[in-house]
Amino acid sequence: MGIQQIEVYPVTLAYKEPFRIAPGASTESHNVIVKIITDYGVVGWGESSPSERVTGETAETVIKILDKIAPKLIDLCPLRIEQDVEVMDSIVEGNPAAKAAIDIALHDILGKTSRKPLFMLMGGYRTEVLTDVTLSIKSPKEMAEDAVKAVNKGFKALKVKVGVDPIEDVERIRLIRKATGGDIKIRIDANQGWTPKQAIEVLNKIEKFNIQFAEQPVPSEDMKGLVEVRKKSPIPIMADESVHSLEDALRLIQAKAVDLINIKLMKSGGILKGRKIAAIAEAAGIPCMIGCMGESEIGIAAGVHLAAAVKNIQYADLDSDLLLKDKLVKKGGTKVKDSMRVFPKQDGLGIKELNEQILGKPKRIYK
Repeated sequence: MGIQQIEVYPVTLAYKEPFRIAPGASTESHNVIVKIITDYGVVGWGESSPSERVTGETAETVIKILDKIAPKLIDLCPLRIEQDVEVMDSIVEGNPAAKAAIDIALHDILGKTSRKPLFMLMGGYRTEVLTDVTLSIKSPKEMAEDAVKAVNKGFKALKVKVGVDPIEDVERIRLIRKATGGDIKIRIDANQGWTPKQAIEVLNKIEKFNIQFAEQPVPSEDMKGLVEVRKKSPIPIMADESVHSLEDALRLIQAKAVDLINIKLMKSGGILKGRKIAAIAEAAGIPCMIGCMGESEIGIAAGVHLAAAVKNIQYADLDSDLLLKDKLVKKGGTKVKDSMRVFPKQDGLGIKELNEQILGKPKRIYK
């Protein structure tokens, strides 16, 4: 089996409402869809959802990188994923979101060729995955109202965005806990928005509200600050923007800077390297979460399959498709039922049919 053709489709997907986190707000997600066609007729779908703030990439840079990578992959075997990833890395450094699109499509082909759902081929530890739903930054009262709406829809875990104002952040958590009761899991994410001093103060104040963990409380480059926060925090600390690569994960673990790691396929470069980060973390006794950027149902399906496959991936924040108004996948994908991501019967990623109107025509065709 060989890669016969690669097609690239830039898409713009609108959010249902502005999505605000500490660094700023977004109204739409600019993604790049990749379609890999093999000489056996098997087709794999992948997605890049770049973040200029996190990985330094945009939809435009993703396409430029694919211009360099994709031609070199033609005629290679799509099932030899480790070798294919090595080829990509030998051509360009970094650019993980661009490489993730190829990696995800290759894994989709692997599942379809094997006639199995992808998660069964990678470990098959779980058959469904509990995901949280993210509460965008608004006033404390509005966020409490959004929390109640989410719980009424069946969500059992909430990811609360904070990091703009420490005093308001404490009030956000207080009102959300009061509104949702004691059984709902609450996780917070400051997206690098606090100083170490602010983080320590806020985390100690909100401990009484039973917070599961706190994600990226300080800037990603502030290793010393992260270590300090972890030492003085009564709440477990998760790294997100601080961990892109295997080397990043190892460095933070050795520095005793984190209790947990958030793996995102757009940061790691795809499923293959995401699995390796989870393995490094497992060896150190560090549980992992799979998170997301602004992926559609394609990228989310990849994350859900990885989360289901690997035991050490104990948490999931795989909800970006739920926040999008535009639905790229018409049939298939991983649906949500009572906070659980459940799998379709299809092989591979489980993507059966895309919305051709949103997908449009390919901007690039390599063969």
